[in-house]
Order: sequence, then structure tokens, then C-alpha cells
Amino acid sequence: MTATKVGIREFRAGLADYIEADSPVAVTRHGQTVGYFIPVKGDRQADAAAMKAAAAKLHALLDLDDAEVDVAVEEFRQLRRAAKKATKP
Repeated sequence: MTATKVGIREFRAGLADYIEADSPVAVTRHGQTVGYFIPVKGDRQADAAAMKAAAAKLHALLDLDDAEVDVAVEEFRQLRRAAKKATKP
């Protein structure tokens, strides 16, 4: 399936139509592809439920106190270091 190429202004102006499309759209700026939009056909209620669950997780993260944030940041750094080491030849 090939992507339809459209300029970013045209994409913004016709977004409602592209959402309902069956094929991907290559969004361009000055002739260069800057991104792809892939419309999803599916259960919108399931998508909404997933977004609500993600929002609840984000809300829980925002309620962390400073000490908990520091712990989370340190865990993230350790995971990044481990991932870097795993990808080095």
C-alpha cells in the first residue's frame, strides 16, 4: 500500500478526510517527507478506554512527591544505562 503525499498545510486543512481514509498519508514540508499519518480503523470505544487508562496513570505520576520522583528518575537512568550497554558491540 502506497502513501498519498500531501503538504502539511493541505494535511491540516483536510484532516477530517484523512482520518477517514483507508491508506497512509506521507506529510511533506517543502517537498521533504516529515512524517506519516496512518489512519486506524477499529473500535473507538476501546481506544477511548485505553486513553482514559493512560490518563489515569499520568495523573498518578503527577501525584508523586519529590522523593518518589527522584527514585523514578534514578530507575529510568539505570534502565537507560543498561540498554546502552546491551546495544554496544
